[in-house]
Amino acid sequence: MSQFNPFHLAFPIRDIEETRSFYQDLLGCEIGRSTEKWIDFNFFGHQLSAHVKPEELQQALANEVDGKNVPVRHFGALLEWNAWHKLADKLRDHGIQFIIEPYIRFKGEVGEQATMFFLDPSGNALEFKSFQDPSQIFAK
Repeated sequence: MSQFNPFHLAFPIRDIEETRSFYQDLLGCEIGRSTEKWIDFNFFGHQLSAHVKPEELQQALANEVDGKNVPVRHFGALLEWNAWHKLADKLRDHGIQFIIEPYIRFKGEVGEQATMFFLDPSGNALEFKSFQDPSQIFAK
């Protein structure tokens, strides 16, 4: 990937303050613009807009992938290998309950990656991944 093109994602939340704390304090996201109804985050170089709209929240439905129940609706970030491990340790230290515990998927195969899934305070599913070899991100 030669050029970085940040994406924008808007998603529903139930409470501004718990969302601010989770994304800023736990995940380390800088805060951008905000009102009492929405807040923007610098999510690892991408723009997330969290909107207070609890009636739009849905339970994370899962699909079986490699014998694990992966939430169908999820978003996240690809991190550098050591940063991924550091985040996994931080989440464990803060008592975050994982949907899928941090582990290495496709070990020794094409596309080998570290992955983990957990929920934000509003129940939005997040996945964080890492590849020791970034050329494997889109490998078949």
